[in-house]
Amino acid sequence: MNPESLGFIFLSAFLINNFVLAMFLGLCPFVGVSAKRDTAFNMSLATTFVMFVSSVCAYGVNSILTHFELEFLRLISYIAIIASAVQLVEMILKKFSPTLFRALGIFLPLITTNCAILGVALFQTARGYDFFQSVAFSLGAGAGFGLAIMLMAGLREKLELSKLPNITQAAALSMMLAGILSMTFMGFAGLGGTA
Repeated sequence: MNPESLGFIFLSAFLINNFVLAMFLGLCPFVGVSAKRDTAFNMSLATTFVMFVSSVCAYGVNSILTHFELEFLRLISYIAIIASAVQLVEMILKKFSPTLFRALGIFLPLITTNCAILGVALFQTARGYDFFQSVAFSLGAGAGFGLAIMLMAGLREKLELSKLPNITQAAALSMMLAGILSMTFMGFAGLGGTA
């Protein structure tokens, strides 16, 4: 498969180089919001939306900054874009779904500091993706984040019904599950071919 094709870029961000389980970015909401599937699904939608908006805006801002030779402003510009996108999501959720807004709690504004979102903007810039490649990359990264958090939420909900020793409950169990999921996703590394 051509590494420049949109399908490969999407698949790479979705499975092969999953931001959460292969690159270990965005672990705070992955562990914090994955207790229930409903909340995890809504967090994955919010994160994917912010990734998409940030990616599209970062592509345009990078073009402008490169044209005027102001590349040193990339990082601060990307952070401002991400913060603005999160504020948009927060306002929409507060207006149309106050229950979900309360359920996501502190993790919703913390999307601003989610390093996976900043990673999408920085990686697409470093790799020199064009507009459509950037969109495929952000959607793949968002879908990969959603897959990871939904897998974790499903496992955590099933394990709540099990009788477990006290030492393996709460944070310890979450870390063990995350490690096992990460090892599983490392098996996809061979799909990328030699680069």
